[in-house]
Order: sequence, then structure tokens, then C-alpha cells
Amino acid sequence: MAAPIVLETIGLEKRFGGIVAAQDVSLKVEKGARHALIGPNGAGKTTLINLLTGVIRPTAGRILLDGADITDLKPHRRVKLGIARTFQINQLFAELSPLETIGLAVSERLGSGADWWRLVGSRGQVVDEAVAILETFRLADVMEERTAALPYGKQRLLEIAVAVASRPRVLLLDEPAAGVPEEERHVILDTVAALPQDVSVLLIEHDMDVVFQFARRISVLVNGSLFVEGTPEEIARDPRVKEVYLGEAAHG
Repeated sequence: MAAPIVLETIGLEKRFGGIVAAQDVSLKVEKGARHALIGPNGAGKTTLINLLTGVIRPTAGRILLDGADITDLKPHRRVKLGIARTFQINQLFAELSPLETIGLAVSERLGSGADWWRLVGSRGQVVDEAVAILETFRLADVMEERTAALPYGKQRLLEIAVAVASRPRVLLLDEPAAGVPEEERHVILDTVAALPQDVSVLLIEHDMDVVFQFARRISVLVNGSLFVEGTPEEIARDPRVKEVYLGEAAHG
């Protein structure tokens, strides 16, 4: 039996003047998905993430979360409903420690973000949850260091941990392993893959080794349109994908 659909787009389109960044994109993300979105540079992958999170509004089409239309909702409302994201360039507070950073995220979720310093210091619930999240992301050993002093791979892990602290139903990751040394990339993806099955993950990634290690389903975006979808095995065998994307990666 197929898993229920947690996030869906129907005929999604985005135009910037005469430029079509997304065209008739109908995408389904199942509950518990480990789903990768790949495609050449300029294919519209980040635009799609921005549409899903409400950073930009579609020209046409709809976005559904658990069957409810969220197309017109502001980004903060989508976060509260369970959509979280990371960015290609991290958005962390350099002077805070990982413990303070996750404590802030947990406090924000609990509706006490403005009072987060007191909560982190005096409220066991916040501290315990923050430490548990840091342990999940292999950051407990550096949780009191300045974020700016952390190796880049750990900063990327911390950014994902911040998103997870909001307890998302859907986690959107925009190239989480970009710029991370090879030996640390698989740590990031292994950690994300091991998240609870009630967290559905949609990943944008250029590293095909990472994609095929992580994903159970892959969607290929070309020129703003969904080109083909399937299992990693189906995508790897598809000559059209090799021509349009994998071949391009192989030849630089």
C-alpha cells in the first residue's frame, strides 16, 4: 500500500517576466520520504523550494500540505504547520553556541522566542530537548563552542538541526553537503536519513554519490519542468537522464 502524500504541488508555475522558472510542476512527496530533486544548474530547483516555503508566490498552481491548500500562506505560517528548510549558504548566528542556537529554535517553537535566554538557562525541557537534538546530529561534543569556530561540516549539521528543532513534517534541504569535505558529506546524509519516519525529506543535491546513497525516490527537473521520476535504479538506467544531467556532471 502506498504511503500517504504529505506535500503536493499541482500545476505549479512561476514566471519572472518572460522567464519561466517553474512550469506545470506536479510533485508528490510521501510521508516518510527520502526524496531527491536533481537537475542541471538553472533547472529551477531552488525556485521550487522557495515556492514550497512561501518565499515567492506562484504565478499559477497550488501547493497542498496533508491535503490542505497552503498556496497563499506566509512563510512563518508554513513553518508552524510543519515545513522547514535549510539554505545553500548557512543562516546561523556565528557568536552563539550550538546549545544556544538549538535552545533558541526550541523556544521559538514553544512560543517563547523573545524570552529564550531565560528559558535556555532555567527551563529543563528546553535544555533537555536541545541536548537530545545535538546528540542526534553528533554535535554534543561541541555544543558550548562558538558556532563560528566549528568546522564547516558541523555548521551544516547544526543548520539542519535547527530546522529539525521546529519538529517539521516536511524538511527541505537545499544542497546540505555543498562545500563540505568529502569525508563529512556522508555523515550529514546518514544523519538525515536516520531521522524519524514521520519526517519527510526533500533534498536538492548535485553530488550523485550522495543522492543515490540517500534517496528512495528521485525527481529530475529540467528547464523548470519535471522531466522524469522514479527509483534510484530507474533514474540511473534512464538514458534521457544520463544525457541531460548525469552526462553533464561527468563532463563537468
